[in-house]
Amino acid sequence: MGISQKKIREKTEDILRWAKINEPAVPVEKIAEQLNLQIIYEPFEGTLSGCVIREDGKARIGVNSNDHENRQRFTIAHEIGHFLLHEGEEVFVDHGFRINRRDVNSSLVQEPEEIEANDFAAELLMPVKFIKRDIEEKQIDLENDKTVQALAKKYKVSVRAFSYRLANLGYILA
Repeated sequence: MGISQKKIREKTEDILRWAKINEPAVPVEKIAEQLNLQIIYEPFEGTLSGCVIREDGKARIGVNSNDHENRQRFTIAHEIGHFLLHEGEEVFVDHGFRINRRDVNSSLVQEPEEIEANDFAAELLMPVKFIKRDIEEKQIDLENDKTVQALAKKYKVSVRAFSYRLANLGYILA
């Protein structure tokens, strides 16, 4: 069986407390740095968005520099999820190292590790307690597209990702 949504949420809440992050937009680059994960931005060919590479007891996150900033942030959060939740798979190039990759198909496939890393990224970038505070305390109208766009901008995620998150949390109908 995989990692439950509850465990993923608890893990991201622990990270936010540890990193002393109390409001959006969550600085995923800072979190990666605090986890001793070096981020390398390179233009990748094809649909590859990112990867986490484990080698010699260290880990690095590769991010497609051609992607939009919001996509890069999601990729970093996704790869942090792989780093913390999964060991990776053995890949051989010149020498063996462990790697998890993120590409366009990662979000479509039903592989448990990809689903878990996507859930982790959504929980990290759009923490439920931050969203609750923004929506409930400020009595925000989620039927207004401009409101959802403003919140997506505040969280530095795409409108689509934020809308999907709101639907998953039961705030709007999908």
